[in-house]
Amino acid sequence: MRKFFFAAAMGLITLALSPVSFAQTIDPNIAAKYAIGEIKSIDAAAKQMTIKTDSGSMVTVSLSDKTTYKKLAPGEKALTNATDVTFADLAEGDRVMARGTVSEDRKSVPAVQVIVMTKGDLAKKQEAERLEWRRRGILGVITALKPESKEITISNRTVAGTQAVVIPVSDNTEMRRYAPDSIKFGDAKPSNFGELKVGDQLRALGERTEDPLRFKPEKVVTGSFRTVGGVVTAIDPATGEIKINELEKKHPLTIVVKNDSVLRRFSGMGGPGGGAPGAAGGGQPGQGAPLARPQGGGGPGGGPGGGGPGGRNINDMLDRLPTISIADVKVGDTIIVSSTQGVDPTRLTAISLVAGADALLAMLAPRPQPGQAAPNPAAGLGSSGISFGIGLP
Repeated sequence: MRKFFFAAAMGLITLALSPVSFAQTIDPNIAAKYAIGEIKSIDAAAKQMTIKTDSGSMVTVSLSDKTTYKKLAPGEKALTNATDVTFADLAEGDRVMARGTVSEDRKSVPAVQVIVMTKGDLAKKQEAERLEWRRRGILGVITALKPESKEITISNRTVAGTQAVVIPVSDNTEMRRYAPDSIKFGDAKPSNFGELKVGDQLRALGERTEDPLRFKPEKVVTGSFRTVGGVVTAIDPATGEIKINELEKKHPLTIVVKNDSVLRRFSGMGGPGGGAPGAAGGGQPGQGAPLARPQGGGGPGGGPGGGGPGGRNINDMLDRLPTISIADVKVGDTIIVSSTQGVDPTRLTAISLVAGADALLAMLAPRPQPGQAAPNPAAGLGSSGISFGIGLP
Protein backbone atom coordinates (compact mmCIF):
# COMPACT_ATOMS: atom_id res chain seq x y z
CA MET A 1 0.00 0.00 0.00
CA ARG A 2 2.96 2.30 0.46
CA LYS A 3 3.23 2.67 -3.31
CA PHE A 4 -0.17 4.24 -3.13
CA PHE A 5 1.36 7.65 -2.53
CA PHE A 6 3.59 7.57 -5.58
CA ALA A 7 0.81 7.68 -8.15
CA ALA A 8 -0.53 10.78 -6.47
CA ALA A 9 2.94 12.24 -6.02
CA MET A 10 4.03 11.97 -9.64
CA GLY A 11 2.05 15.05 -10.61
CA LEU A 12 3.67 16.93 -7.75
CA ILE A 13 7.13 15.81 -8.78
CA THR A 14 6.72 17.11 -12.31
CA LEU A 15 5.68 20.47 -10.90
CA ALA A 16 8.44 20.66 -8.35
CA LEU A 17 11.56 19.27 -9.99
CA SER A 18 13.79 20.05 -12.90
CA PRO A 19 14.71 17.24 -15.37
CA VAL A 20 18.09 16.69 -13.69
CA SER A 21 16.26 15.50 -10.58
CA PHE A 22 15.16 12.34 -12.37
CA ALA A 23 18.68 10.92 -12.57
CA GLN A 24 18.92 7.34 -11.38
CA THR A 25 19.57 6.95 -7.67
CA ILE A 26 20.17 4.02 -5.39
CA ASP A 27 16.89 4.72 -3.61
CA PRO A 28 14.12 5.72 -6.04
CA ASN A 29 12.33 7.57 -3.24
CA ILE A 30 15.21 10.03 -2.80
CA ALA A 31 16.17 12.53 -5.50
CA ALA A 32 18.11 15.80 -5.59
CA LYS A 33 15.10 17.88 -4.53
CA TYR A 34 12.85 15.58 -2.50
CA ALA A 35 12.52 12.52 -0.29
CA ILE A 36 9.36 10.45 0.08
CA GLY A 37 8.62 8.19 2.99
CA GLU A 38 6.66 7.38 6.12
CA ILE A 39 7.15 9.46 9.25
CA LYS A 40 8.86 7.27 11.86
CA SER A 41 9.54 9.90 14.54
CA ILE A 42 8.92 13.58 15.22
CA ASP A 43 11.06 15.84 17.45
CA ALA A 44 8.95 18.96 17.98
CA ALA A 45 11.58 20.71 20.09
CA ALA A 46 14.30 20.25 17.45
CA LYS A 47 11.85 20.86 14.58
CA GLN A 48 12.92 17.61 12.93
CA MET A 49 11.37 14.38 11.82
CA THR A 50 12.75 11.10 10.52
CA ILE A 51 11.16 9.41 7.54
CA LYS A 52 11.70 5.91 6.18
CA THR A 53 11.50 5.27 2.44
CA ASP A 54 10.07 2.08 0.95
CA SER A 55 13.63 0.90 0.31
CA GLY A 56 14.44 1.27 4.00
CA SER A 57 16.54 4.47 3.86
CA MET A 58 16.24 6.78 6.86
CA VAL A 59 16.19 10.50 6.10
CA THR A 60 16.26 13.35 8.63
CA VAL A 61 13.96 16.21 7.63
CA SER A 62 14.80 19.59 9.14
CA LEU A 63 11.97 22.10 9.41
CA SER A 64 11.95 25.86 9.89
CA ASP A 65 9.52 28.73 10.32
CA LYS A 66 9.55 29.13 6.53
CA THR A 67 8.53 25.53 5.84
CA THR A 68 5.03 25.24 4.41
CA TYR A 69 2.74 22.27 4.92
CA LYS A 70 0.10 20.91 2.56
CA LYS A 71 -2.32 18.03 3.08
CA LEU A 72 -3.30 16.08 -0.02
CA ALA A 73 -5.99 13.42 -0.22
CA PRO A 74 -4.94 10.02 -1.59
CA GLY A 75 -5.52 9.93 -5.34
CA GLU A 76 -5.14 13.67 -5.83
CA LYS A 77 -2.37 14.70 -8.25
CA ALA A 78 -2.31 18.48 -8.05
CA LEU A 79 -1.55 20.89 -5.22
CA THR A 80 -4.52 23.02 -6.27
CA ASN A 81 -6.64 20.53 -4.32
CA ALA A 82 -4.40 20.54 -1.24
CA THR A 83 -5.29 22.19 2.06
CA ASP A 84 -2.98 24.11 4.39
CA VAL A 85 -1.91 22.35 7.58
CA THR A 86 0.76 22.96 10.22
CA PHE A 87 3.69 21.09 11.72
CA ALA A 88 1.46 20.16 14.65
CA ASP A 89 -0.85 18.27 12.28
CA LEU A 90 1.86 15.77 11.29
CA ALA A 91 1.89 12.36 12.96
CA GLU A 92 3.90 9.16 12.91
CA GLY A 93 2.71 6.86 10.14
CA ASP A 94 1.76 9.71 7.81
CA ARG A 95 3.14 9.60 4.27
CA VAL A 96 5.14 12.70 3.25
CA MET A 97 7.11 14.25 0.45
CA ALA A 98 9.76 16.55 1.92
CA ARG A 99 10.83 19.05 -0.74
CA GLY A 100 14.23 20.67 -0.47
CA THR A 101 17.88 20.22 -1.46
CA VAL A 102 18.87 16.74 -0.35
CA SER A 103 22.34 16.33 1.14
CA GLU A 104 25.04 14.59 -0.90
CA ASP A 105 24.91 11.53 1.35
CA ARG A 106 21.11 11.48 0.86
CA LYS A 107 20.52 11.25 4.60
CA SER A 108 19.02 14.67 5.29
CA VAL A 109 16.94 17.40 3.70
CA PRO A 110 16.05 20.89 4.95
CA ALA A 111 12.43 21.03 3.84
CA VAL A 112 10.97 24.12 2.21
CA GLN A 113 7.65 22.29 1.84
CA VAL A 114 6.11 19.14 3.28
CA ILE A 115 3.24 17.48 1.45
CA VAL A 116 1.40 14.95 3.60
CA MET A 117 -1.12 12.17 3.12
CA THR A 118 -2.33 11.16 6.55
CA LYS A 119 -2.22 7.61 7.82
CA GLY A 120 -5.96 7.71 8.42
CA ASP A 121 -6.80 8.93 4.91
CA LEU A 122 -4.53 6.28 3.37
CA ALA A 123 -6.16 3.55 5.45
CA LYS A 124 -9.64 4.64 4.34
CA LYS A 125 -8.54 4.70 0.70
CA GLN A 126 -6.91 1.29 1.03
CA GLU A 127 -10.01 -0.24 2.59
CA ALA A 128 -12.21 1.25 -0.15
CA GLU A 129 -9.92 -0.28 -2.79
CA ARG A 130 -9.95 -3.65 -1.07
CA LEU A 131 -13.72 -3.66 -0.95
CA GLU A 132 -13.83 -2.78 -4.65
CA TRP A 133 -11.48 -5.62 -5.58
CA ARG A 134 -13.56 -8.01 -3.49
CA ARG A 135 -16.84 -6.81 -4.95
CA ARG A 136 -15.77 -6.59 -8.59
CA GLY A 137 -12.81 -8.93 -8.68
CA ILE A 138 -11.98 -12.48 -9.63
CA LEU A 139 -9.04 -14.68 -8.64
CA GLY A 140 -7.65 -17.85 -10.15
CA VAL A 141 -4.80 -19.78 -11.77
CA ILE A 142 -4.05 -19.43 -15.50
CA THR A 143 -4.75 -22.68 -17.33
CA ALA A 144 -4.63 -21.54 -20.98
CA LEU A 145 -3.51 -18.56 -23.08
CA LYS A 146 -4.59 -17.49 -26.58
CA PRO A 147 -2.09 -14.88 -27.83
CA GLU A 148 -3.98 -14.26 -31.10
CA SER A 149 -7.11 -13.09 -29.26
CA LYS A 150 -5.41 -12.13 -25.99
CA GLU A 151 -7.69 -14.40 -24.02
CA ILE A 152 -6.72 -15.78 -20.62
CA THR A 153 -8.48 -18.81 -19.17
CA ILE A 154 -8.29 -19.25 -15.42
CA SER A 155 -9.35 -21.97 -13.04
CA ASN A 156 -11.68 -20.30 -10.55
CA ARG A 157 -11.95 -22.37 -7.37
CA THR A 158 -15.21 -22.40 -5.39
CA VAL A 159 -16.43 -24.43 -2.46
CA ALA A 160 -18.49 -26.49 -4.91
CA GLY A 161 -15.59 -27.14 -7.31
CA THR A 162 -13.66 -25.44 -10.10
CA GLN A 163 -14.72 -23.82 -13.34
CA ALA A 164 -12.94 -22.22 -16.29
CA VAL A 165 -13.47 -18.48 -16.75
CA VAL A 166 -12.24 -16.66 -19.87
CA ILE A 167 -10.74 -13.17 -19.42
CA PRO A 168 -10.09 -11.25 -22.67
CA VAL A 169 -7.62 -8.37 -22.29
CA SER A 170 -7.25 -5.35 -24.57
CA ASP A 171 -4.93 -2.39 -24.99
CA ASN A 172 -7.07 -0.57 -22.43
CA THR A 173 -6.53 -3.21 -19.75
CA GLU A 174 -4.02 -2.16 -17.11
CA MET A 175 -1.68 -5.11 -16.56
CA ARG A 176 0.84 -5.46 -13.73
CA ARG A 177 3.04 -8.32 -12.49
CA TYR A 178 4.82 -9.30 -9.27
CA ALA A 179 8.61 -9.28 -9.51
CA PRO A 180 10.68 -12.17 -8.04
CA ASP A 181 10.91 -11.97 -4.22
CA SER A 182 8.31 -9.17 -4.18
CA ILE A 183 5.46 -9.57 -1.69
CA LYS A 184 3.42 -6.38 -2.03
CA PHE A 185 0.46 -5.83 -4.33
CA GLY A 186 1.52 -2.19 -4.77
CA ASP A 187 4.99 -3.19 -6.00
CA ALA A 188 3.68 -5.04 -9.05
CA LYS A 189 5.34 -3.70 -12.21
CA PRO A 190 3.74 -2.76 -15.56
CA SER A 191 3.35 -5.90 -17.66
CA ASN A 192 1.83 -7.27 -20.86
CA PHE A 193 0.17 -10.39 -22.22
CA GLY A 194 3.51 -11.80 -23.43
CA GLU A 195 4.78 -12.19 -19.87
CA LEU A 196 1.95 -14.47 -18.80
CA LYS A 197 2.53 -18.19 -18.22
CA VAL A 198 0.24 -21.12 -17.63
CA GLY A 199 0.30 -21.75 -13.88
CA ASP A 200 0.52 -18.05 -12.99
CA GLN A 201 -1.89 -16.69 -10.43
CA LEU A 202 -4.17 -13.88 -11.58
CA ARG A 203 -6.38 -11.31 -9.87
CA ALA A 204 -8.57 -9.11 -12.08
CA LEU A 205 -10.87 -6.16 -11.43
CA GLY A 206 -13.73 -5.61 -13.84
CA GLU A 207 -17.29 -6.54 -14.75
CA ARG A 208 -19.13 -9.79 -15.17
CA THR A 209 -20.68 -10.28 -18.59
CA GLU A 210 -23.98 -11.88 -19.55
CA ASP A 211 -21.98 -15.08 -20.01
CA PRO A 212 -21.07 -16.14 -16.43
CA LEU A 213 -17.96 -17.88 -17.72
CA ARG A 214 -16.46 -14.69 -19.19
CA PHE A 215 -15.12 -11.69 -17.30
CA LYS A 216 -14.32 -8.24 -18.74
CA PRO A 217 -11.25 -6.84 -16.95
CA GLU A 218 -10.15 -3.27 -16.29
CA LYS A 219 -7.04 -4.24 -14.30
CA VAL A 220 -5.09 -7.50 -14.19
CA VAL A 221 -2.34 -8.41 -11.72
CA THR A 222 -0.37 -11.64 -12.19
CA GLY A 223 2.64 -13.45 -10.81
CA SER A 224 4.51 -16.74 -10.69
CA PHE A 225 4.05 -18.07 -7.19
CA ARG A 226 5.06 -21.09 -5.18
CA THR A 227 2.58 -22.52 -2.70
CA VAL A 228 3.74 -25.15 -0.20
CA GLY A 229 2.41 -26.87 2.90
CA GLY A 230 4.53 -27.84 5.85
CA VAL A 231 4.77 -28.47 9.57
CA VAL A 232 6.45 -25.81 11.72
CA THR A 233 9.62 -27.04 13.45
CA ALA A 234 11.04 -23.76 14.78
CA ILE A 235 10.13 -20.07 15.03
CA ASP A 236 12.38 -17.04 15.53
CA PRO A 237 10.20 -13.92 15.99
CA ALA A 238 13.31 -11.72 16.25
CA THR A 239 14.42 -12.53 12.70
CA GLY A 240 10.93 -13.24 11.37
CA GLU A 241 11.91 -16.76 10.29
CA ILE A 242 9.84 -19.93 10.50
CA LYS A 243 11.39 -23.34 9.84
CA ILE A 244 9.17 -26.03 8.34
CA ASN A 245 9.36 -29.56 7.01
CA GLU A 246 7.69 -29.35 3.63
CA LEU A 247 4.93 -31.96 3.33
CA GLU A 248 5.13 -32.95 -0.31
CA LYS A 249 8.87 -33.36 -0.88
CA LYS A 250 9.93 -33.65 2.77
CA HIS A 251 12.50 -30.85 2.40
CA PRO A 252 13.32 -28.38 5.19
CA LEU A 253 12.43 -24.81 4.22
CA THR A 254 12.83 -21.40 5.82
CA ILE A 255 9.85 -19.04 5.64
CA VAL A 256 10.74 -15.35 5.97
CA VAL A 257 7.95 -13.21 7.41
CA LYS A 258 8.15 -9.48 6.69
CA ASN A 259 6.03 -6.53 7.78
CA ASP A 260 3.90 -6.78 4.66
CA SER A 261 3.37 -10.55 4.91
CA VAL A 262 -0.24 -11.47 5.71
CA LEU A 263 -0.64 -14.22 8.31
CA ARG A 264 -4.02 -15.82 9.00
CA ARG A 265 -5.37 -18.76 10.95
CA PHE A 266 -7.85 -21.29 9.67
CA SER A 267 -9.75 -21.32 12.99
CA GLY A 268 -12.97 -22.75 14.29
CA MET A 269 -12.22 -26.17 12.79
CA GLY A 270 -13.43 -29.34 14.37
CA GLY A 271 -11.06 -31.36 12.18
CA PRO A 272 -11.60 -32.20 8.50
CA GLY A 273 -15.16 -31.57 7.54
CA GLY A 274 -15.75 -29.25 10.51
CA GLY A 275 -17.32 -25.83 10.38
CA ALA A 276 -15.60 -23.44 7.97
CA PRO A 277 -15.34 -19.69 8.18
CA GLY A 278 -18.13 -17.92 6.36
CA ALA A 279 -17.28 -17.49 2.71
CA ALA A 280 -18.12 -14.52 0.54
CA GLY A 281 -20.79 -13.39 2.95
CA GLY A 282 -18.13 -12.59 5.55
CA GLY A 283 -19.24 -14.95 8.33
CA GLN A 284 -17.23 -15.40 11.48
CA PRO A 285 -14.82 -18.28 12.05
CA GLY A 286 -16.65 -21.40 13.11
CA GLN A 287 -19.91 -20.21 11.57
CA GLY A 288 -21.24 -20.74 8.09
CA ALA A 289 -21.35 -23.71 5.75
CA PRO A 290 -19.64 -27.02 6.53
CA LEU A 291 -16.23 -27.56 5.03
CA ALA A 292 -17.01 -30.11 2.35
CA ARG A 293 -14.82 -31.64 -0.32
CA PRO A 294 -15.59 -30.07 -3.75
CA GLN A 295 -17.81 -32.21 -5.95
CA GLY A 296 -17.91 -31.52 -9.67
CA GLY A 297 -17.88 -28.16 -11.31
CA GLY A 298 -20.45 -26.16 -9.40
CA GLY A 299 -23.29 -24.22 -10.92
CA PRO A 300 -22.27 -21.59 -13.48
CA GLY A 301 -22.99 -18.03 -12.67
CA GLY A 302 -22.64 -18.31 -8.93
CA GLY A 303 -25.73 -20.41 -8.35
CA PRO A 304 -26.23 -22.60 -5.33
CA GLY A 305 -22.86 -23.68 -4.10
CA GLY A 306 -21.21 -20.58 -5.47
CA GLY A 307 -20.03 -21.48 -8.96
CA GLY A 308 -19.20 -18.17 -10.62
CA PRO A 309 -17.25 -14.98 -10.05
CA GLY A 310 -18.30 -13.46 -6.79
CA GLY A 311 -19.73 -16.76 -5.55
CA ARG A 312 -18.59 -18.68 -2.51
CA ASN A 313 -14.94 -18.77 -3.49
CA ILE A 314 -12.30 -20.54 -1.38
CA ASN A 315 -9.74 -17.80 -2.11
CA ASP A 316 -12.22 -15.17 -0.97
CA MET A 317 -12.85 -17.19 2.17
CA LEU A 318 -9.11 -17.27 2.88
CA ASP A 319 -8.92 -13.49 2.37
CA ARG A 320 -11.49 -13.08 5.14
CA LEU A 321 -9.82 -15.25 7.77
CA PRO A 322 -8.69 -13.41 10.93
CA THR A 323 -5.14 -12.08 10.76
CA ILE A 324 -2.50 -13.13 13.27
CA SER A 325 1.15 -12.30 14.03
CA ILE A 326 4.20 -14.54 13.92
CA ALA A 327 3.86 -14.88 17.71
CA ASP A 328 0.57 -16.72 17.13
CA VAL A 329 2.24 -19.41 14.98
CA LYS A 330 3.25 -22.45 17.03
CA VAL A 331 5.71 -25.29 16.57
CA GLY A 332 3.68 -28.22 15.26
CA ASP A 333 1.26 -26.03 13.29
CA THR A 334 0.51 -27.13 9.75
CA ILE A 335 0.79 -24.10 7.47
CA ILE A 336 0.25 -23.21 3.83
CA VAL A 337 2.48 -20.41 2.55
CA SER A 338 2.57 -18.60 -0.77
CA SER A 339 5.61 -16.77 -2.15
CA THR A 340 6.93 -15.45 -5.42
CA GLN A 341 9.55 -17.62 -7.13
CA GLY A 342 12.77 -16.34 -5.57
CA VAL A 343 16.49 -16.90 -6.11
CA ASP A 344 16.98 -19.38 -3.22
CA PRO A 345 14.51 -22.30 -3.43
CA THR A 346 15.10 -23.16 0.24
CA ARG A 347 13.95 -19.72 1.47
CA LEU A 348 10.47 -18.35 0.80
CA THR A 349 9.41 -14.80 1.60
CA ALA A 350 5.82 -15.15 2.71
CA ILE A 351 3.15 -13.17 0.91
CA SER A 352 0.33 -15.08 2.58
CA LEU A 353 0.55 -17.71 5.29
CA VAL A 354 -2.33 -19.73 6.71
CA ALA A 355 -1.77 -21.59 9.97
CA GLY A 356 -3.98 -24.41 11.24
CA ALA A 357 -4.36 -25.65 7.68
CA ASP A 358 -4.86 -29.38 8.35
CA ALA A 359 -8.56 -29.29 7.49
CA LEU A 360 -7.98 -27.20 4.37
CA LEU A 361 -5.32 -29.61 3.08
CA ALA A 362 -7.60 -32.57 3.80
CA MET A 363 -10.35 -30.93 1.77
CA LEU A 364 -8.03 -30.23 -1.18
CA ALA A 365 -6.36 -33.64 -1.27
CA PRO A 366 -7.61 -35.96 -4.06
CA ARG A 367 -9.75 -38.91 -3.02
CA PRO A 368 -7.73 -42.14 -2.93
CA GLN A 369 -8.92 -44.89 -5.26
CA PRO A 370 -10.01 -48.20 -3.73
CA GLY A 371 -6.98 -50.10 -2.55
CA GLN A 372 -4.70 -47.05 -2.74
CA ALA A 373 -2.95 -45.46 0.22
CA ALA A 374 -4.06 -42.04 1.39
CA PRO A 375 -2.35 -39.29 -0.64
CA ASN A 376 0.31 -36.96 0.73
CA PRO A 377 -1.41 -34.20 2.77
CA ALA A 378 -0.10 -31.55 0.35
CA ALA A 379 -0.93 -33.48 -2.82
CA GLY A 380 -3.86 -31.22 -3.65
CA LEU A 381 -1.99 -27.92 -3.54
CA GLY A 382 -0.47 -28.11 -7.01
CA SER A 383 -3.79 -28.39 -8.81
CA SER A 384 -6.08 -26.92 -6.19
CA GLY A 385 -6.65 -23.52 -7.75
CA ILE A 386 -5.77 -21.97 -4.40
CA SER A 387 -4.29 -18.60 -5.35
CA PHE A 388 -3.79 -16.50 -2.27
CA GLY A 389 -0.32 -15.35 -3.36
CA ILE A 390 -1.75 -12.21 -4.93
CA GLY A 391 -2.98 -10.07 -2.10
CA LEU A 392 -5.25 -7.05 -2.06
CA PRO A 393 -4.24 -3.37 -2.23
